[in-house]
Amino acid sequence: MADNARAKRLADLIREVVAQKLQRGIKDPRLGSHVTITDTRVTGDLREATVFYTVYGDEEERKAAAAGLESAKGILRSEVGRAAGVKFTPTLTFVADALPDTARTIEDLLDKARQSDQKVREAATGATYAGGADPYKKPADDTDTDGDATE
Repeated sequence: MADNARAKRLADLIREVVAQKLQRGIKDPRLGSHVTITDTRVTGDLREATVFYTVYGDEEERKAAAAGLESAKGILRSEVGRAAGVKFTPTLTFVADALPDTARTIEDLLDKARQSDQKVREAATGATYAGGADPYKKPADDTDTDGDATE
């Protein structure tokens, strides 16, 4: 079993090699400049690598990019093996990264919160306090809590 630092270095190398090969070496039109490699994770035994990617475009372009990555998997693995110089080249698995969808969901929730805050601000404009400016009761200076005068 390899140490975590070695797995991290191999994952970084795989990410760089795959990104460079996609940018310059693969002639597949489905893998244009709209595919971005976001992260790579390697198992502890250095046998399997998961490559996360995003595709900027509609659902049809995402499906085409996934098919293109599957067809280029062998070429990309060969290139990783050549660059890594390890005894066993890890198998590559491509997974669409959910980061853009999650970010879009968070942005939508923040927009809803901003709209709700704006409605509250509009409702509070010109409003007055229901029980006066200071609704808290204060004990009188000359009376005790029992109601008796202090001596």
